[in-house]
Amino acid sequence: MLVASNNIFDYQSNFNFVQHVMLMDTTFPGNDLMWRSISSPSAHHAAYWLIIAGEMSAGVLCVWGAIGLIRASTLPREIFSKAKRTATLGLTLGIFVWFFGFMTVAAEWFLMWQSQQWNGVQAAFRFIVCIALVLIYLNQPESD
Repeated sequence: MLVASNNIFDYQSNFNFVQHVMLMDTTFPGNDLMWRSISSPSAHHAAYWLIIAGEMSAGVLCVWGAIGLIRASTLPREIFSKAKRTATLGLTLGIFVWFFGFMTVAAEWFLMWQSQQWNGVQAAFRFIVCIALVLIYLNQPESD
């Protein structure tokens, strides 16, 4: 939710990032995949709002899931295990946003990895790893 909020309140900063990635204007000179670039400002804004919506949805589900887990923390194991579903959904959505959106679409389709200035691969990887570790921990079986 914090990332999505930052993107809303400081819209232009990360919008520039999305715009340059989609324009592919800082990829290796003369690459043969420039046909993938998208120059439509409307498409840039739509993609950015899709990212923000995914980030916000993942964040809301995680917070809602955490509240549910806190409420279920003193209840029987079966109920606590069922309470993990919302947080699991939020974490899974977060991995989808960061892995599919950033590592697959941005980094590979739009060749973000080629850019010295607009390369978010390392940041996306950090998010994916952190979210995945929490997801793995959360989904460990509960002991009696």
